[in-house]
Amino acid sequence: MAQASHGSVLDALGLRIAAGELAPGTVFTLADLEARYAVSRTVIREAVRVLESMGMLASRRRVGLTVRPPSEWSALNTRLIGWQLASPRRAQQIVVVNEMRSAIEPIAARLAAVRGSDVQRAEIVRLAAELEKHGQAGRGASEAYLSADVAFHDLILDMSGNLMLAANKAAIAAVITGRTDLGLTPADPYEESLHNHVQTAAAIARGDAEAAEHHTRRYVDAVLSEVRALV
Repeated sequence: MAQASHGSVLDALGLRIAAGELAPGTVFTLADLEARYAVSRTVIREAVRVLESMGMLASRRRVGLTVRPPSEWSALNTRLIGWQLASPRRAQQIVVVNEMRSAIEPIAARLAAVRGSDVQRAEIVRLAAELEKHGQAGRGASEAYLSADVAFHDLILDMSGNLMLAANKAAIAAVITGRTDLGLTPADPYEESLHNHVQTAAAIARGDAEAAEHHTRRYVDAVLSEVRALV
């Protein structure tokens, strides 16, 4: 029961901060939270500890808890991304992560073409074929398409052989999944986007680094243009 209460308080408070309901600089106390959520001080402390570790709250003696500015938050934390996607700021969050993708994914694809194993090259081609099959059948918003899409982008980052690039997998997957959950993924994916996914996979499979980067940039730029229209 305590664990469930802790999770509930953590999500409720985290969402309020992520949504801007509790603006940066807002000060409150453990007692304030205890009264609002009607749970024990222990449960409140556990939720606050997590939010402090995420950079969202700061605790000072004789002051209390202060909401920190977004620039201090753990931007790649998937729990935070989930709260932002559940808030009125969801469109901005989708744009921010896709801007990050446009910066790193084409480079990851270039490296993947050079460093990927034969098994990985075969798998990226298989996943691209899955995306094409489901996309052409009008199932772009389906669970099968989503699963293949997340796996496709995860694999490119893994194939890069760069652990810092691969560290972004969870954040990118969270936004791809969140976009589908919010009903923002078209059932009929853009034909050019599907084409460039397939061409990216083919370029990686044959070891063509320049083409892999080019086609990846084409599809991430297309997605970025699409989501920017939401803001």
